[in-house]
Amino acid sequence: MDHLPACDTDLSRSEPAPLAGDTRSPAAALVDLLPVATLAAVVLFWMLAPESWTQAPWSLVIAGAATTAFIQLLELRFERHRDWRMNAREFATDLFYVVLSYTAISWVTNTLAEEPLLALKASMGLSTPWALHLPFLAQVALVIFLIEFGQYWMHRLMHNVHPFWLTHAPHHHITQLNAAKGYVGNPVELFLISLSVVSLFDLSTPAVFCAINALGVISGFAHANVRSNPPLFYSFFFTTIRHHSLHHSTDYKSTRCNYANSLIVLDRIFGTFREGEASVVGQDERKRLSIKEQFLFPVQPLIDRLHANQTDRGTPAR
Repeated sequence: MDHLPACDTDLSRSEPAPLAGDTRSPAAALVDLLPVATLAAVVLFWMLAPESWTQAPWSLVIAGAATTAFIQLLELRFERHRDWRMNAREFATDLFYVVLSYTAISWVTNTLAEEPLLALKASMGLSTPWALHLPFLAQVALVIFLIEFGQYWMHRLMHNVHPFWLTHAPHHHITQLNAAKGYVGNPVELFLISLSVVSLFDLSTPAVFCAINALGVISGFAHANVRSNPPLFYSFFFTTIRHHSLHHSTDYKSTRCNYANSLIVLDRIFGTFREGEASVVGQDERKRLSIKEQFLFPVQPLIDRLHANQTDRGTPAR
């Protein structure tokens, strides 16, 4: 793999405006702790809620949607950048992708990946009773690591191998960051980034659901237009809007850093972490893609070539 260049942040670095004049005011300090508090609340819910809730698949859908909505509402009160302010078009697009992820993408992942993996595990007689007997928080941490480790390398692959980049590029055509933007992308990318080996491990359902919900919280704040700069004990391990906005910089080279969706410590370990922040995001002169364009993006060069060939032969392109 090619050496990754340092991110050029000179043109894209910015600092959020202060809260009520003083960035270190008590109000600002409380806002900085919002990701920490939300993450803690989610973990406590899955630890303490009745088993009839924590064992039911619908509970994860409700909890995930609720936490995303909560973070989205925070953008109304604690806006980070005016240019990222939510509008009707952005909201409709984000909502479409949230629904798509919980329905079609989830079904495809279960059918093409999770179920075959479970069948393989059963046929080979694989068992990990040690994982099931870990303390609840240790199981949650294991699931988070397994998911994020796979996503980190898949994401890095997408930035370094052109065919994979074509599936991921639509996500970098977003021109503002908001709480649900992590759901936005080409369906092929959304499927690839969802792959994991968690099914190979024997783990409690509440711990798996807790980990997925926790990752949604971290990713939500990492994409959100919220003026929150969490303390070092959080930002050293978990991705924040500062780290991820830099990954969404307007030039391609500057995007080749901070790959971790939620565990930025992986970038620190593997040498792809870069400090900085971007207030202007997007690719290809910040062209915003429609949903149709996002879906067709990987095959658009082939479509253009076919149209060009038809035109050369005198056949009008449709």
